[in-house]
Amino acid sequence: MSKPAFDDIYMELAVNLAKRSHCIKRHVGAVLTKDTRIISIGYNGPPSGTHNCDEEWPVDGCPRDSKGGCSLAIHAEQNAILYAVRNKSSVEGATLYLTLSPCLSCARIIFSMGIEKVMYLNSYAEHKGLAHDEGVDFLNKFGVQCVKYAGSLQNVTHMI
Repeated sequence: MSKPAFDDIYMELAVNLAKRSHCIKRHVGAVLTKDTRIISIGYNGPPSGTHNCDEEWPVDGCPRDSKGGCSLAIHAEQNAILYAVRNKSSVEGATLYLTLSPCLSCARIIFSMGIEKVMYLNSYAEHKGLAHDEGVDFLNKFGVQCVKYAGSLQNVTHMI
C-alpha cells in the first residue's frame, strides 16, 4: 500500500471541513500546516456565538453588507489563521491549503502573517466570474508561493 502525500491528506481534509460551513453561497475549507503538522483548521461562516446563516436565513443567507457581501461571514483562511494566533501558534513559514483560492483581502492577511505557501483547489476568479485571481496574483507578486492543487482526492468523504 502506498502512503498518500501530505498535500493530498491536507487538501482532502480541507474539502471535508468545507462541509461544516453554514454559508448558503459557498462552502470553503482551510488547513494551516507547518513542518508536516496541522496547526489550525477553518471553514467559512459566521463568528462563533452568532447566527448560523443556513439556520437563521435558510433561503437567502445572511443579510448583505454595504458592498453586497455577507454581513457575518469570516473566510475559511481567516478562521484558520485567527484560531492559530489566538492559541499562540506561530503561522510564519506555514503552508495554507484551501478549497478556494484566496480573495485579495485574505491574500493581504496571508502575506502579512508570513505564510510562505498557499495551495488551492478551485479558483476564486472562476467562482466570481472575474478575469483573474487577484489574491493569487498579489501573493505571487510578493513572494508567497501559490500553487493550484493537481493531486488526487481519493479519500474525500462524500455526502449522502
